Amino acid sequence: MARIPLKLDQIIDSAKLRDGLEELARGGAESLETRANVLKLLKETLATGRERAEVMLAEDGGGTACATRLSHLMDQIVCALYDFAARHVYPAENRSTAEWMSVIAVGGYGRGTLAPGSDVDLLFLLPYKQTPWGEQVAEYMLYMFWDMGLKVGHATRNVDECIRLSRTDITIRTAVLESRFICGDAGLNDQLLTRFDEEVVKDTGAEFIQGKLVERDTRHQKAGESRYLVEPNIKDGKGGLRDLHTLFWIGKYYYRVREAEELVNKGVFTRREYLQFRKAEDFFWAVRCHLHFLTGKAEERLIFDVQRDIAERLGYTSHPGLSAVERFMKHYFLNAKAVGDLTRIFCAALEEEQAKHVPGFNRIFPTFTRRKRKLPGTSDFIIDNHRINVAHEGVFEQDPVNLVRLFWFADRHGLEYHPEALKLLTRSLKLIDRNLRRDEEANALFMDILTSTRDPELNLRRMNEAGVLGKLIPEFNKIVAMMQFNMYHHYTVDEHLLRCIGVLAEIDHGDGQKNHPLASEIFPGLKQWRRVLYTALLLHDIAKGRPEDHSVAGARIAKRLCPHMGLDKTETELVTWLVQEHLTMSMIAQTRDLNDRKTIQDFADIVQSVDRLKLLLVLTVCDIRGVGPGVWNGWKGQLLRTLYYETELLLTGGFSEASRATRADQAREELVQALSEAGWQERQAQDYVKLHYQHYLLAVDLENRVRHADFIRKVDEEGKPLATMVKPHTFEAVTEITVLAPDHPHLLSVITGACSAAQANIVDAQIFTTTDGRALDTILINREFEYDDDERRRAQRVGQLIEDVLAGRTYLPEVIEKRGKTKRAAKAFRIEPRAEVKNTLSNRFSVIEVECLDRPGLLSEVTGAISSLSLDIASAHITTFGEKVIDTFYVTDLTGQKVVNPDRLDAIRTTLVDTLTNGFQRRSSRSSISATITAR
Repeated sequence: MARIPLKLDQIIDSAKLRDGLEELARGGAESLETRANVLKLLKETLATGRERAEVMLAEDGGGTACATRLSHLMDQIVCALYDFAARHVYPAENRSTAEWMSVIAVGGYGRGTLAPGSDVDLLFLLPYKQTPWGEQVAEYMLYMFWDMGLKVGHATRNVDECIRLSRTDITIRTAVLESRFICGDAGLNDQLLTRFDEEVVKDTGAEFIQGKLVERDTRHQKAGESRYLVEPNIKDGKGGLRDLHTLFWIGKYYYRVREAEELVNKGVFTRREYLQFRKAEDFFWAVRCHLHFLTGKAEERLIFDVQRDIAERLGYTSHPGLSAVERFMKHYFLNAKAVGDLTRIFCAALEEEQAKHVPGFNRIFPTFTRRKRKLPGTSDFIIDNHRINVAHEGVFEQDPVNLVRLFWFADRHGLEYHPEALKLLTRSLKLIDRNLRRDEEANALFMDILTSTRDPELNLRRMNEAGVLGKLIPEFNKIVAMMQFNMYHHYTVDEHLLRCIGVLAEIDHGDGQKNHPLASEIFPGLKQWRRVLYTALLLHDIAKGRPEDHSVAGARIAKRLCPHMGLDKTETELVTWLVQEHLTMSMIAQTRDLNDRKTIQDFADIVQSVDRLKLLLVLTVCDIRGVGPGVWNGWKGQLLRTLYYETELLLTGGFSEASRATRADQAREELVQALSEAGWQERQAQDYVKLHYQHYLLAVDLENRVRHADFIRKVDEEGKPLATMVKPHTFEAVTEITVLAPDHPHLLSVITGACSAAQANIVDAQIFTTTDGRALDTILINREFEYDDDERRRAQRVGQLIEDVLAGRTYLPEVIEKRGKTKRAAKAFRIEPRAEVKNTLSNRFSVIEVECLDRPGLLSEVTGAISSLSLDIASAHITTFGEKVIDTFYVTDLTGQKVVNPDRLDAIRTTLVDTLTNGFQRRSSRSSISATITAR
């Protein structure tokens, strides 16, 4: 890796800056006018230097070089300002030793690297005996820096104070460790470094390492435990710059080196690994500098809004199946993974080479002993301090199957991995070739690891981090560190697959009853298909990043791989089918009307057997859970359960073949009986049942029909023209809002608009009309609060807003504009609006499906457009995948029939695509709806 020329003289003309300050000093250094002119000169110098650094970064791409240039720029400004202050603002003609000062860069600035938005950390080091002069100079400099808009971390101390604080504060100790003399009296700086080495560093290596590792773990918890979060923190995230810095701090403290390259001579890294260190550091610095230049602030998170722009700045281009931003982010995660590899190698060297020499080393690893013992069943591996280690360095060379056996033995005996073993394994990956991939024993061992009853996720993750998994399955290697540029997936593809395995293991262990009652209930009956499920989960997204449908391509890969993995023909066919259909159950459950028999029939035609239905349910649950925190909720679970139970009935012959009319009559009789038992008079119950059409009686269960009846009777007794009722559903994590109001073509549009204005995310809607001209609409919104009382109050506020809008007391467009919030980062995504009308998905309804980028008020616009097309909406199913929405509406024309006329179908599509693109220009419906309500 060639070093990029720094060209520091092109960043700043130091002589010109000093001459300019000297010229200004002639006018009286202490005057306000001179101070203002000094500030102006320094600001211009800083701005010009940064502009040049940004241009040079674009030209040569050197991240570390850019950070070094910015540090040099700051050095020259600090030196020039110090010289100006010490010679002209606070001059001392006969300066005593008490009027010395050393200006020292500490922290990141001490390493000689700065990002455009980094803090400038300075230590003003004063002698033991001091006059006010030193503090005056420091104060003048600090105020000037602050007026320049710089963030300055600073301390004014003498040597004794630095030593005393370094002993007790690990952060201050690290800052002094990285200190770098800039200007002033060099003797003071030398005195500090000598005493720091003798009085602080000596014999405290173990204490320092333990402190930095604890600090690192705490930082990871705050920034996100996984290094594969799709919006990573460049500086503090796992695998980021700070992890590289931590390695260097520990190495510098232990080995007393000034540069990372010296760790090669110490035997810590090979030359190749050191170059990997430099490459990762340079990449992260390039990304960080670009990010600061782009945003104009010290932004450390690579959020979606900026990822596309950073990819463009770095010169990434799109390839088939992967956009430029996805290629950039994959490169990012590969570098983060490399940092993890370097960390393991470094820890191995630290433990093996230093444990026997450094007093107190056991305090870092409390269980550390030098005692090693044989591992049962093998002579190639040993147990070293409760971790599996290699017996000798030729273990993998003499038998490459040991590259898999290492993980198999670790799983069987519940052992962690010794860093020395992982270091040797990482350096032996070239041994994994086609012969090993086709080796029967190696594949059997791998399947044991994959389907382990212990912790398959842990050991597969170790295999992936070490590079073994990607080498064994080359197709898997293609999705390692692959990011999907959307707000739905929280992790890279490989991390998602491993987390899915973890969810399945949780269900397998019987720990999923609370969150996944049905999957946990049916899993024991699927024991003969465990290998199928685990394999299908590992492979279901393995074809992501290809131009073709990843489900189809993944099925093809699974069909080829499974026989080599030891699966028989039946198992291979089942895995292939599961991979191909792994999205089907989720999409049908979330976007189709599960009360429509055609939905169930179509799904049953796909699964064809109860066993395949069960396997697909479990796989779907794991897939959704593995997407990321907050994606799974009880409502999705309820939809999957409903689809499962209805389909199981059909597949087992239990689905009722009675006509709709017959079933509706039965529902009426059930409702009359239930109301009578609840205290209604017989005549009241009979009259009430006449309010409802057949569709309502068939779609709503008896419990909710009774609840609706009590609600409607109460509203009628109170003489209200409209009302709302709320009910939190704790397990499903949704809240139901029922709206009773005079029917109107734009009623649903107004209701959904009010929900949008209240920032209530709708997930489902059922629309029913009564025979007396009223609408009974049921809206389900995502739950926000943990406790039902809090959630009920929130839903009541949403309900009140709906009532206010319908009654004309509040004007909907104003509320949406005032309260609606665009999803963060939505502008970073581009989704081509799509609208389709399908007549094959239901026997009674035309099904409209729209897909586009989410935005405030979208559902209200779409339902308004549908109503303007003289269509009646029977049900709406709202599905959000991060920034993308897929909304489905079951509609009829005003005569209750499907829409079949080709010209009208085209008009519907055209109108909806225009609405998705430009928004629906609503004709004011406030007056007409409120007039309808008033009239009633």
